[in-house]
Amino acid sequence: MRDAPPPAPGNNEYVSSANTTDRAALRWPVPAGAVLGLVALIDVGLRADQTGADLVTAALLGLASTVPLALARTQAMLAVAALAAATALALVAYQRPTGAGVVALVAALYLLGRGTLRRLRRNTVARQASRQAVAETLLEHAARGERARIARELHDVVAHHISMISVQAETARLTTPGLPAAGAERLRAIGDTARAALTEMRRLLGLLREDAGAAPTRVPQPGLPQLVALVDEARASAGASTRLIVRGRVAPLDPGVELTAYRVVQEALTNARRHAPGAAVDVELDYTQDTLAVRVRDNGPGPSGAEPSGHGLLGMRERVAAVGGEISTGPAPVNGFLVEARLPVAP
Repeated sequence: MRDAPPPAPGNNEYVSSANTTDRAALRWPVPAGAVLGLVALIDVGLRADQTGADLVTAALLGLASTVPLALARTQAMLAVAALAAATALALVAYQRPTGAGVVALVAALYLLGRGTLRRLRRNTVARQASRQAVAETLLEHAARGERARIARELHDVVAHHISMISVQAETARLTTPGLPAAGAERLRAIGDTARAALTEMRRLLGLLREDAGAAPTRVPQPGLPQLVALVDEARASAGASTRLIVRGRVAPLDPGVELTAYRVVQEALTNARRHAPGAAVDVELDYTQDTLAVRVRDNGPGPSGAEPSGHGLLGMRERVAAVGGEISTGPAPVNGFLVEARLPVAP
């Protein structure tokens, strides 16, 4: 008898039908035990003259080797033990058990195996659900932490621009000769608005830092000029060739774009050291009029199966998306792993 299929999520009618079918499937041990007990008594009576055994004793052993099947509905282990013991006694006493007793023992063993298999399946499903929940929770926490870090870094970049707006507006108001009163008032309003925006942003970032458990820092955010030191550090720590290749006309870019490019290269170098130790790595920057192409490629064996995933790649995608760029990661055309990002260059 086959197990009923698992219930469909959200379908109460199906669940009720499946439960009813399962309960009906477990009702047969009681009548089966009674029928097999009757068959065993008939078998004992027919063989009484051949074996010369005591009829009462043989009848009791026949019942003992069949009737306990009725307990298999709720106590499968107890039923199997009782049936096995009675069948063994009948085999010792009369050199052969009753056919009904053998059928009852096989049926009880089936029920025991069926209950055990269902329990194992439930435990397996529960463990898989628990592992999946833990993995999703860890991924969510990592994503939140990475977004908080991105927000803090972008805050430092944006705060610089807003501060410059405020300073320049105030400087223009105070140093422009012959400035009309209306113009001076507008410049004052621009400065006040910039300072209010800066204060509000710092207040919100303060809450974010408290939520992420991170203390505010005063370290300047890195940019493309710091890539030389980053590549030198990677070369020294990995003990392998790490090159920085620059193409196009180098020009200062928006601080947010430079910070994103730096973090992409930093994470890609970290992944190369972790997954392809000793492999040579090329870091390429390609400046064009509209975009900055960032490529990091190692000559290691590459991923063994599907494209690897993790918190680092997730963080890179979050950063690139935040500045309106695109990123692709995966096996390189020949061998190794390639990270390629295209970041927009603001005019």
